[in-house]
Amino acid sequence: MLFYRAAVDLSRQTLNYVAGVIRRHRQAIRSVWRLLNPGQQALLVLVYLRKGETYAELGAGFGISTATAWRYVEETVALLSARSPKLGQALRKAKRDGLHYLVLDGTLIRIDRIKADRPYFSGKHRVHGMNVQVIASPDGAVLWTSGALPGKMHDLSAARIWGILRALEKAGIIILADKAYQGAEGPLITPYKGKDKPESQKRANRSHAKLRGPGERANAQLKSWKILRRLRCSPSKAGHLCKAIAVLQNHRAAQVA
Repeated sequence: MLFYRAAVDLSRQTLNYVAGVIRRHRQAIRSVWRLLNPGQQALLVLVYLRKGETYAELGAGFGISTATAWRYVEETVALLSARSPKLGQALRKAKRDGLHYLVLDGTLIRIDRIKADRPYFSGKHRVHGMNVQVIASPDGAVLWTSGALPGKMHDLSAARIWGILRALEKAGIIILADKAYQGAEGPLITPYKGKDKPESQKRANRSHAKLRGPGERANAQLKSWKILRRLRCSPSKAGHLCKAIAVLQNHRAAQVA
């Protein structure tokens, strides 16, 4: 096997943050010795998430077995995912921060499935995947991500399953969403549907799209981490991966701010 040096487009602060999470966990469980120190484990996990490399490639690059690379990734993703806020917490923080509205959008995380796996097939996207709901601020910051449901699930059905509409109504926050959420109850505003709409509705739709657009960039930010472009692992892990990456993405944004 050949080896070469490579780079990851992440900052030292992000590496230190993940290493700190790992170090505190090791102290809590009294893990005395590992093949990789916290900094090396953090780098391994960031390479996996950012570049989407396989466990075999990670193991070869860091001088450990494929199974050990898998264990390190599983452990760290679980630690990061646990730091993701609950829905109620995210909405209360948004209200404290004075956000006038939020943006709700569903995203499909593609998975490596065969055609026989019908529950995972999204008729909208014509691919197999997992449905994840994302709530973002008006400027595109990821505030909350849901767990993952099979790709055939409609966005509105997924929002109801995760209790998003009830939580929004309780929090009293207006949220903008696309036409997939039409028919939703509560403080959720969607564009007008149909052809030959009156000019007033066309203007309303243009304003709606203008306000919603920046918030929908949150999904693009999540998928800038290559692991989310096509999962080769169990589909059930899509939600935890999204939550972990949202935590890292928000930490990066805080460092820039």
